[in-house]
Amino acid sequence: MSTTTQSERGPAAATTAVIPVLLALSFSHFLNDTIQSLIPSIYPILKTKFALTFGQVGLIALTFQITASLLQPLVGVLTDKRPMPYSLAAGMGVSLLGLLVLSRAPVFAALLLAAAMVGMGSAVFHPEASRTARAASGGRLGFAQSFFQVGGNCGSAMGPLLAAFVVLPYGQHSVAWFALAALLAMAVLTTVGRWSATHQRRRAARGSAHAAPVVSQQRVVATIAVLVLLIFSKYFYLSSLNVYYTFYLIHHFGVSVDSAQVHLFIFLAAVAAGTFLGGPIGDRIGRRYVIWGSILGVFPFTFALPFANLFWTTVLTIPIGLILASAFSAILVYATELMPGRVGAVSGLFFGFAFGMGGVGAAVLGVLADSWGIDAVYRLCAFLPLMGLLAGLLPDLDRHRGA
Repeated sequence: MSTTTQSERGPAAATTAVIPVLLALSFSHFLNDTIQSLIPSIYPILKTKFALTFGQVGLIALTFQITASLLQPLVGVLTDKRPMPYSLAAGMGVSLLGLLVLSRAPVFAALLLAAAMVGMGSAVFHPEASRTARAASGGRLGFAQSFFQVGGNCGSAMGPLLAAFVVLPYGQHSVAWFALAALLAMAVLTTVGRWSATHQRRRAARGSAHAAPVVSQQRVVATIAVLVLLIFSKYFYLSSLNVYYTFYLIHHFGVSVDSAQVHLFIFLAAVAAGTFLGGPIGDRIGRRYVIWGSILGVFPFTFALPFANLFWTTVLTIPIGLILASAFSAILVYATELMPGRVGAVSGLFFGFAFGMGGVGAAVLGVLADSWGIDAVYRLCAFLPLMGLLAGLLPDLDRHRGA
């Protein structure tokens, strides 16, 4: 285990983190993911109103997350070649339109359109926001990514509460109220865009160069494949809780919709805490160890979850969210160190793949829930964290860099 070295942090290490920019990005991420989280949070409402099957619920999730996953790598590659700092505010505008469509959707097809529009907004937001967070990191890469991402996780945690206390009492049309959050985010992101544009001009004037890769191209490809498999296990399991946890609690324990949303909030709050901790710990002890421990270390808790009563189900979801969420910041920074100069492409790939796996997981698990029952889904998913054993194949970048 080693601390982050000067060579690892690069030229930015000599500066300090631009905390106001990181705060603005984290707050905007909070608003963005609050908007996004409204979609899965109101699945029980939409299922009842439109008489949807679990498969159709999964299709809404698939549409939202696949739209984001397909576009994010493309946006990332494009912004690597030509950064677009003001695209942050533009992407939020697309999400705003999606909210308005969702609030008035009369049929299932309109729900799919709204989900796709919010997914498009997310696809534009994440790669450029992640790049800007790195630029403002002052060399504390894991801290900056975690700080940025924890805003999103807090926003995701707010979704169930907003669904329970706003959308559920006032109906589908109340979703339109959250357009105000999108407008606020657009104003904040316009300010961030100005800072980013100025930073990019100064960086171009200095002629900053990217560090060279520390492992061979073949090793890079193999390592990215391992990281993708780890993302698969993490987000496939998370989709079982993000999308179907409320249904599981209602079916298995007979709780009310309001109560199920509060339980989902507890899990998502643990995810937010884990996201914040993962980056700084990775800065200190090395990202490989965080990746290894966060995927594999959650297995005892996922294995016990299908056999627990309501109290212990709630208790077990806390370490599951806390431990599993700590991986993403470490994976993202590790991948950007593996591929220097490709921050947008790497961010787009991993954010996009995470969204995609969440969507595929929602669709597949929805079909399984319709066929085998919701309880069987959790017994099957319990073994996904064993894929964390693959983390043993990740190269030690600090050792290669030193060599």
